[in-house]
Amino acid sequence: ILISPILSDADYEKITAVLLKSRTGEFDLESILFLKLRGLGIHDLGCIGECINLERLDLSGNNITNLAPLASLRLLSVLNLSANRISSLEPLRSCESLQNLNVAGNVISSVESLHCLQSLRKLENIRLKDNTYNYSNPVCRNASYRTVVLEMFPNIKVLDGERVVGRGSDLYQLCKDIDDTIKAGLYKNGQLIEHPDCKPWVEDSYWEIKRSNNAIIEEAYKQFNDVLHECRLLNNRAVHVISQTERSMSLKKQPKQYAI
Repeated sequence: ILISPILSDADYEKITAVLLKSRTGEFDLESILFLKLRGLGIHDLGCIGECINLERLDLSGNNITNLAPLASLRLLSVLNLSANRISSLEPLRSCESLQNLNVAGNVISSVESLHCLQSLRKLENIRLKDNTYNYSNPVCRNASYRTVVLEMFPNIKVLDGERVVGRGSDLYQLCKDIDDTIKAGLYKNGQLIEHPDCKPWVEDSYWEIKRSNNAIIEEAYKQFNDVLHECRLLNNRAVHVISQTERSMSLKKQPKQYAI
């Protein structure tokens, strides 16, 4: 049985074999597949590179600046580095299995810092800002940031939590284009254009349900109304039973009073 030692706050500043074993219960570092070291004040990744079979790693909310020890993690697919002090992603160039990368809330200042990720063929989800937690990077302040990143990574599916390709993306873009076109037509020189001659697309009675003379449909209407009537009766009975039950339960909860 592996007995976990008691660690002080200082012991968390650097990742050690003792720290990893105490957090995972694994005796062999190569056996660790999933690791969460969130918000521990870590600034030195230490021996984390020895966890060569690591697939998911959460290092968010620390003080990490140097990612060099992560270069040996070839099987790593999900990596959360949000809320640290990272300015260079160069060591991640070797993480060839990486699919999901979160670096929101760091100090990445230019799109050039992302060039090292272009060789990662499996990368499909990148997050550089997170509005939920108000995390961002200096590079996100650039007006053309999103366009440039999408050009750099034409195969990614999600950028900053918004779907780029795949189910729903085409419809989203179509709706956005239609909305932009409508807005552009409503305003001229910043003023709302009035259209007094506008007419409804359809007549007022268009949406009214018209009864058919077809005997089959009439019978269906009748059966539906009968079922609806039965449902209402059942609902009334249910309400009555519930009210009776609640009344009896409230009486049971009342404290007994004894005459003196």
